[in-house]
Amino acid sequence: MADETWSGEFYCVKCKEKREAEGKVVTTENGRRMAKGVCPVCGTNLNRILAKA
Repeated sequence: MADETWSGEFYCVKCKEKREAEGKVVTTENGRRMAKGVCPVCGTNLNRILAKA
């Protein structure tokens, strides 16, 4: 898996709104895939758990 990215909606807990952003796909210790990005408004880290591949 070479630098996979994911683009879509994340929920920002600081803004309390859904934001469109792009994030890098990572795999957690338990095998789950997550997208990690940054909120374009406030700069908070965003996480989204993705569906199983």
